[in-house]
Amino acid sequence: MNNTSYKRSALASCTSSMILLSAMLASQTVSAHGYLEVPPSRALLCQKGLNTNCGGAQYEPQSVGETFKGFPAGVGGSPLQGPIDGKIPSGGHSMFSSLDAQSATRWHMTEIKDRNIDFQWHYTAIHPATKHEYFITRNGWNPNEPLKRATFESTPFCTKDGGNQKPSNSDKHNCTIPADKTGQHVILGIWTVGDTDAAFYNATDVNIIAEPELPGGWSSVGSIAPSTPLLVGDKVKARAFSANGENTEYHVEIAIATAEEGAPQNWSFKLAEAINKAHTLIRAGVRDENGTIEPVKGNNTLYAQKESGVTRYEVQLNMQEDAAARLSVSSVQPEYVLEKGLVKADFSVISNRKMNLEATLFDQNNKAVGTTSAQIESGAATLVMDVRSNPGAHTLTLVGTTLDGRTTRQDTKSVNVTGEGAGADYDFVFPEGLNDYKAGTKVLQPKTNEVFECKPFPESGYCKQYTPTAAGFEPGVGAHWHMAWDKL
Repeated sequence: MNNTSYKRSALASCTSSMILLSAMLASQTVSAHGYLEVPPSRALLCQKGLNTNCGGAQYEPQSVGETFKGFPAGVGGSPLQGPIDGKIPSGGHSMFSSLDAQSATRWHMTEIKDRNIDFQWHYTAIHPATKHEYFITRNGWNPNEPLKRATFESTPFCTKDGGNQKPSNSDKHNCTIPADKTGQHVILGIWTVGDTDAAFYNATDVNIIAEPELPGGWSSVGSIAPSTPLLVGDKVKARAFSANGENTEYHVEIAIATAEEGAPQNWSFKLAEAINKAHTLIRAGVRDENGTIEPVKGNNTLYAQKESGVTRYEVQLNMQEDAAARLSVSSVQPEYVLEKGLVKADFSVISNRKMNLEATLFDQNNKAVGTTSAQIESGAATLVMDVRSNPGAHTLTLVGTTLDGRTTRQDTKSVNVTGEGAGADYDFVFPEGLNDYKAGTKVLQPKTNEVFECKPFPESGYCKQYTPTAAGFEPGVGAHWHMAWDKL
């Protein structure tokens, strides 16, 4: 009798806990909060279409994985705290239960080529964070069995204290994936919230192909990729990072002293030599068959010994402005004559550098009525832009950037536009500014050269309902455009 009473009592306690868990999970769709963005969570890849048959996760990746705190041991010894075995990716929410399916081929895997990784979350409703933790599956785990607590290592390979402060979408958690982890794994990212009883559990599927520790104790921590020619006076810095952030002790910087040194393969070699002279625990170069690392005129790999603490290198180019670069509008037509509001406006430019150009024509209300872009060689060039406007004073703005990105030049010219105007004004050229469409918004449909105005509420809600594959409400073109738009 006593044994039966005990069983009933235990069952009642378990049922009560499950009711509490269900009640908490039922409110998840109201309190959407965030997801692991880099590397992308299983749910985010559902939204992106790389994972399929995901149920509600494809619509609400930010809502996935919210449940009680407590991983892997639970809270107070209760197995009902934290995610339930077999339901870790979904957090136990039936709407996201498709994410709990587990097999070797079920989910798209993100390739991890560098063990030094910056985890990044995207928050849609920010709560304070007490910590972020990252767990990984054990070596020898079975990818064809549901994920359980025991599937993962018992301790996180990376923990970041949140200080009970609200995190930012720009925050990055620099972590190092353990050297013994290779191939297919699941990483469980956990955002523990400071002002509720919840934590967010995001599973991400990875294929770790990063180079393992090499003979001699060396690990690859970056590379010097020579891609950009440099000028005399430019500088190149190899910036070292450890698990705790930037490690200035292992920074190395060189300056370009001659035009020959500025050639990409030459400055790469010079920087690699400078690193090898400055440090014994860091080497830059290419490994030969004997494991010797020597610089080359080309791409050099950066290697570090574990005792250096260096986990990653970044190469930073500090380029001075090209003071001699020139760009100008050399000539425009005396006038550009509109026909039914349209004209092809041609004009000439001149530059003494190769540049990426963007030219924009603004009307007297400073609205862009034409734009064009091109890459030009040094010398003279002619550009043509399609313009839709009304007669009046206009301004042509020309912006050019050298191909190496170091220098920008700008010029403007007054332009006289005459002839027959376009008539109706507009706010956007469809589909530009799609998310800003509201009642009264006027858009130009370039396919028909007509202007349409978004209808009043509630029909105005249809004005934003457009994708290239579902274009039913596209103004003047879609099968149902009359429901959203009035033609002017």
